[in-house]
This record gives sequence, structure tokens and C-alpha cells, in this order.
Amino acid sequence: MVRGCFITGTDTEIGKTTIAAAIVSLLGKTGLRVAGLKPVAAGMSAIDGERINEDVHALRAASNVPLGVDEIAPFQFEAACAPHVAAALEGRSIDRDRILATIQAAAARCDRVVVEGVGGFRVPFDAAGDWDSADLARDLGLPVLLVVGLRLGAINHALLTAEAVRARGLRLCGWVANTVDPAMAQASATIDALTVGLGNAPCLGLVPRLPAPSPEAIAPYLNVPALHHLFDSDSTLKESP
Repeated sequence: MVRGCFITGTDTEIGKTTIAAAIVSLLGKTGLRVAGLKPVAAGMSAIDGERINEDVHALRAASNVPLGVDEIAPFQFEAACAPHVAAALEGRSIDRDRILATIQAAAARCDRVVVEGVGGFRVPFDAAGDWDSADLARDLGLPVLLVVGLRLGAINHALLTAEAVRARGLRLCGWVANTVDPAMAQASATIDALTVGLGNAPCLGLVPRLPAPSPEAIAPYLNVPALHHLFDSDSTLKESP
């Protein structure tokens, strides 16, 4: 059984990984064995002498379970573009069974896993559009935590994503507002609209624009008691009323 959550976002480059890493780090400090997973990652660079995706590197650093890179991210691609395009450039394909088996194997070594999607909620994993990141979330059956990038358009993007999550029978267990545009006008009114529009999904954090968004820097802006409650016992497996 996979226990934890699936983290998605309102778009790409809105801070999913920094929020995911912060949550992984916080949970690990409670004594739980926790790992961050990103099964599909596009865009690699040299970090500390290793060729790796920077998100995968960040999640591995935040985890307290020593998983190999292939266990965290069975599919990494060099090009920073749509995953199915990046895969095609390398003459590869993204294998559904391999991803699910890898996640199951990693979850067997952990008390909780935080599985990060790629880009927004519906990113294609093949050219035919037969399988995408929303299908992965449904395959896993995990509750979904939404990272909302605070910038113009955030309300629409968040509500559409929440609608897509719930349409697949998945629980939207909460959301974190992450500031992308610190000069955004009427940010507080946007938060109010999101609170109403996202219904019974609680706000789990309001994160400002940080110069160095490490897990330690993000932690003070997260609702730690609510996150602990979310991941306590079997609460992540239960549907909201």
C-alpha cells in the first residue's frame, strides 16, 4: 500500500518541488521514514559531479530514506521540455508499469512518500495522449495536494485543477499558496477567493517569495500541525466528507 500524497501544481515553475521537499523534510523530523519521488523528470544538469534533474536532487536531499536516483525518478530525460517529447528525442518511452512498480517498491521502504507530478495536473506521457500525469495520480489513488502559484490567473488555474482532480474521484486534501510574483496586486483577495473556491480543501501554507527556498526557509510558512494531521495514521487514505 502506498501512503502519502501526490503533489501537483497549477502550472510549471511554480514551486512544486520546493514545497514537496519542505514537506518531506518536516515529516522526516517526526520520526517517519519519508521519501520524495518524482517518477518523470525532464531537464538534467551537472550537480556536484552528477548528471541529474535538479528537482530529483532536491527531493533526494530532503528524504531520510536512502533511495537511488532510479528509485526516485525511473524516467529522467536530458531535454527540459514536455516529457513525452523529451523521451522521443532519446528514442525512449515512458513505461507505466515500470513507474508504478518503482513507486510501490520505494513505498515499501517508507512510512510515507510524497510523489511529485510534472508541470501541471494533465501533462501527457505519450504522443497519443492515452496516459498523462493525472492518470498517474489516479493509478496511485493518493490524495492530491495542490501548489498554487500566486500570480495573475492563479484563481482560474487552481479551480480548474481542483475540478480535474475531483472529476477523477481523487481527494484534494489541501493546497499551498506559493508566491511567484511578489508584486501581484490584490494577493490577499486572491487568497480569499481560493479559500472559498477550493471548498473543504484546507490551506496548508502561504509561502512568500524567498531568496533561497530551502526546506528550512519554507517550514515557518507552512501549517505544520495541519500537515502532521494530514499524514498521521491512515488519514491520507480517507475521503473527505
